[in-house]
Parts: sequence; C-alpha cells; structure tokens
Amino acid sequence: MTLTMRAVEVQDDESLKIVDLPRPEPKGAEVLVKVHAFGVNRGDLLQRKGMYPSPKGASPLMGLEACGVVEAVGPEADRWSVGDKVCALLPGGGYASYAVADAGSCLPLPEGCDFEQGASLTETMMTVWTNVFDVCALKPGETFLVHGGTSGIGVSAIQMAKQWGCKVLTTAGTPEKCVAAKTVGADVAINYKTEDFVEVVKAEGGVDVILDMVGGDYVAKNIESLNKLGRMVNIAYMQGPKVELNLMPFMLKRLTMTGSTLRARTPAEKRHVRDGVERDFWGMIAADKINPVVYKVFPMEEIEAAHALMASSEHIGKIVVTTGA
Repeated sequence: MTLTMRAVEVQDDESLKIVDLPRPEPKGAEVLVKVHAFGVNRGDLLQRKGMYPSPKGASPLMGLEACGVVEAVGPEADRWSVGDKVCALLPGGGYASYAVADAGSCLPLPEGCDFEQGASLTETMMTVWTNVFDVCALKPGETFLVHGGTSGIGVSAIQMAKQWGCKVLTTAGTPEKCVAAKTVGADVAINYKTEDFVEVVKAEGGVDVILDMVGGDYVAKNIESLNKLGRMVNIAYMQGPKVELNLMPFMLKRLTMTGSTLRARTPAEKRHVRDGVERDFWGMIAADKINPVVYKVFPMEEIEAAHALMASSEHIGKIVVTTGA
C-alpha cells in the first residue's frame, strides 16, 4: 500500500492546486519530515512560472524550507532520530505534508520557537551566512549594507550582522519599512524611493560588504558605495542581470564581486553552511538575540493568497504556510 500526502502542485495554467501524491521515503542520508509549516520564498514564484526548476533528483514540488517532526530516518543519516523537531533546508518539496531532507541540511527547532517560526529561519539564515560571513568574510567592526531590509533575507541579515558587531545599513521602500528595519537592528534605514542610497552611504563613511538581490543599476551604485577592499555579493537580480559597468573602481579600490545560489549545492556544501550557521548564530535564537520575523501565516488552502502577498512585496519578514499536520 502506497502512503500518500497532501501537496501543492503547479497546474498547466500556472495555478496552484492541493493534490494527493505518494509520500516520499528517505534514502541514504535523508530524513523524512512530517511538515507542520513551510516558508514561502521569491524563488517559489519563479519556479511556478517554470523559471527556477528543482535540481536534478530533487522533488519537483516548490518549497525550499520546512519545519516539522522527523518521521523516518534513512540508513546513512546521522544525528537525527524519529520524533526530533527540525528546521530543514530543501532543494524542493517543502509544499507538502511530508518532505525528505538531507540530514546535513537540518537544524534543531530552537527552544521557544513554534513550527511557524521555525519555518522562517533556514533558507534565510543559511543564505546570509554563506554569502556574508563565509564568502565575503564580514568582520566585527566593519560596515554592512543589505538591500531589501524588510525581506526575509533582509531581517535575518540585519540581525546577524548586528550580532556580529557590525554597523548595519539597509534600504527599504516605505517609511514604515524603514522603521521596521531599525526595529530589528539596522543603524541606518534608507528610503530608496525618496533618498539616493549612495549619497547616504557615503555620508556614513561607506560600506565594506554589500548583500544585494536587486541587480540592475544597483550594481554600479554598489560599486560606488564600497570602501577600499570592499566585497559585494549578488543573490538575485530583481531589476535584471544585464548591467553596464565602469570596472576601473575594481582596480583602484581592489574590490571583490561575486554571486551565488544555494539551492543546487551538494549535500556536503550545504552541511558546511548548516554547521556554520549552527556554530555562529543558531544559539542566538533561543537566547532572544535573533528573532524570527513572521509577517503572516496562511493555511495551505490559501496558498494562492500567500503567493500574492509575496508578489506584492508588502510583507515585512517571512510568509509562512501551515499544512494542518
């Protein structure tokens, strides 16, 4: 007898429908998680349109992060046991009542957090750690700029950099979002619709590391904002990946620019990121030094509304969906 689960599937017309599908079973180093809640990410909107498919071998369903209880453990999986509450980073498959995750991509649900809060943590914190603290090597005492400070990535980046001992600048699109960014720890919040962020950044002494998901003309402006030996990483290009640049500042200021994605990395690479997050920041959640910021929780039956909210960019923090488990 094949066990089934509820899952959100993209239809031919790009609409979303809850369907019954065979429940996955853990293989190798995987664990099976009974999903109580999952996070909604902008990449899900792209996948829905066929522009960001799951990596080869991963579930074709949307869903990059989930939180729940370990239901079964693969023969090569370490650390986790049936009944453990975990937050899981996924290459796909989170939009379901069950999902398989590599054991090395899971973290324990922090003490004091519920499943909805846990579903908001892994994708953002692991993305921030690998890009800002590992690749760009943000150091205590340096100045950090994250664009989109009230996005899921933004609220994590602000809090993590602040706890790292850094001065934190951010951009946001409304006065209310600027206030929210300061509430979670930003020293300076710039309304990009009414202020030139380059001018503000220069007045603050420039920045050493920039995390950017905007792209487009922001790339040249970021270069202008960086101090000598500055580092910049792009993780998305909401305004487009094609830009015209004057590369002379790269030589004169000895800058570093890079880009990355997390989804398609190997299990070993993701384990390295998981371990870094756990070592440097995970304990700060239970200690109330880093707080999950959940803007709204939807039941799975309202997944269309959750996607509409993500597309509107009106949210502050994470959008989470519960499965009814």
